[in-house]
Amino acid sequence: MAKRKRESTWQQIERRIKEGRGEGVGRDYKPWLYIQDVPSTGRASRIFGWTCGRIHHLMSDLERDYFYILEWAEDVSDIREQFPLLPLEETLSIADELGIRHPMDPKTNEPVVLTTDFLITFRNRNVARTIKPHEELEKDRTLEKFEIERRYWQKRNIEWGIVTDLDIPENIVRNIEWFHKEYQNDDVSHLGVFTVSSIERIVHEQLENGTTLAKATSFCDEKLGLEAGTALAMIKHFLAIKRWRVDMSVRINPGKPLSNITIVNSTGMDFALGG
Repeated sequence: MAKRKRESTWQQIERRIKEGRGEGVGRDYKPWLYIQDVPSTGRASRIFGWTCGRIHHLMSDLERDYFYILEWAEDVSDIREQFPLLPLEETLSIADELGIRHPMDPKTNEPVVLTTDFLITFRNRNVARTIKPHEELEKDRTLEKFEIERRYWQKRNIEWGIVTDLDIPENIVRNIEWFHKEYQNDDVSHLGVFTVSSIERIVHEQLENGTTLAKATSFCDEKLGLEAGTALAMIKHFLAIKRWRVDMSVRINPGKPLSNITIVNSTGMDFALGG
């Protein structure tokens, strides 16, 4: 059987451009790199985002964690990951001006398209962010690549910055990760308003009495004759849509009570419950 001819870097770039990679906004955006396009390190993630309503391709744990922060931010309206710095000729020119070597494909020894980890729309302005472990900033080669990236965005009057693991609040990220998938909860429509309201009332009453979250939701499932885990999933949904507001800097532990809850009612008015 004949081996498939290896695609040159230039052919790969042309193909991705034809596919519309790096174009579009919101749910229509296509990242330049999908997780299957890069060597697997076991840390890549495909996560459905509630801000854009599409699958996001995240290449590291740090990218995933920063993505959760962006999802939680109320002033973020678009998240474009793996954004290409095109045209390639521009980053080649910047590298030449700086007197540094442009990143190359080690297999073909041809220049590759650089990408910025996130192009983010905050209200009506775009900002670019690169994500890296803080120890990577000590490497000269990393800083050289960053300078190409910085100058690229500077020419477009777009703020560019670096986010490291030291900038990411661990407890907030882990809380968002815990309830993120329940943002879209099918049980809301299946159970109906009365049952959903009953879940909220019963679980909250139990939590006010100092019951742990796990026991409160299990009690609710039994009382309403629901499948095990239904009430807990609904509480995650309330947290994800910010109907239930808690101190996100404190790690949510189902084995402990959930306190200081503020519930936002259907009219959008806040009223404090719990202590």
